[in-house]
Amino acid sequence: MTFPLRMTERGLDCEGGGFHIDPWGPVDRAVVTHAHADHTCKGCGHYLASREGSHVLRTRLGNEATIQLLEYGEAIDLNGYRLSLHPAGHILGSAQVRIEHHGHVTVFSGDYKRQPDPTCTPFELLRCHSFITESTFGLPVYRWDEPARVFEVIRAWWGSNQEAGRASVILAYVLGKAQSVLMGLDPSMGPVYTHSLVEEMNRRYRMSGVGLPNTLPVEKATRKSDFSRAIILAPPSARGTTWMRQFGDCSTALASGWMRIRGMRRRRGVDRGFVLSDHVDWPGLMETIAATGAEEVHVTHGFVATVVRALREKGIDAKPLKARFAADDTTED
Repeated sequence: MTFPLRMTERGLDCEGGGFHIDPWGPVDRAVVTHAHADHTCKGCGHYLASREGSHVLRTRLGNEATIQLLEYGEAIDLNGYRLSLHPAGHILGSAQVRIEHHGHVTVFSGDYKRQPDPTCTPFELLRCHSFITESTFGLPVYRWDEPARVFEVIRAWWGSNQEAGRASVILAYVLGKAQSVLMGLDPSMGPVYTHSLVEEMNRRYRMSGVGLPNTLPVEKATRKSDFSRAIILAPPSARGTTWMRQFGDCSTALASGWMRIRGMRRRRGVDRGFVLSDHVDWPGLMETIAATGAEEVHVTHGFVATVVRALREKGIDAKPLKARFAADDTTED
């Protein structure tokens, strides 16, 4: 049995099954792994996605989109191709796509994370013949500390800022990262404020049943509000804008896997960097690929050449798979 997918000008296509996965342009049927902007495309005739992520996906596609929702593990038949979605652990509703045809199993991982996160369903390991993996942080330098330890450092930073009478501003991507950071904070330390974009995603998470701590939208603060004991969650795009001036003397931080690289904090123009990622790190990447038992591995989205070379050195049939997915401070990290 041959690999059932091919890369086209509109993305990854299963011609026999009549669907694309995370297409780059409008198609008749799109299977969407998650709601990040670089994995969704408006204008498709029909969408297939996980039920867990339905509320956040609507923020991307709008109420007019036709979306078929599947529970994790629920299978459907598409022209003889058995398709099911399984947890990727990346953000709320993120899914791996499992395709079975004539006994051959192909898994498209989408973006995935192996560390536990209370804001979404944990990653599910799937055995398969062909595995398509992301490689966003596919370099040996990218190794994540335990989140609990990172949150201890964040809380200590917040406390030291309070003692100095400074507001604490954490910049984090509005979908997924901001909610993960929020779940690691201690609301008893002081008020937690949010940028309107973050608050809208918080609302969607709460609609989905995720028990996030209470937050206060900055827009509802009064002129007399004292931010000196507060922590504020905002998107990276807020840095350097007039919106930031209302907090007066403040300390800024960026929560991102990119903070593992020395000098990145300075390049991003923040006071602190906290290494928190919604993606798998290098050890997790290598361990996951081996555990799938895949006979062939297609690598996309990141440090493709490095990962392909490392896998080939291990005797794994690895190949690059060209894609347009991107990761920077405007998308997920």
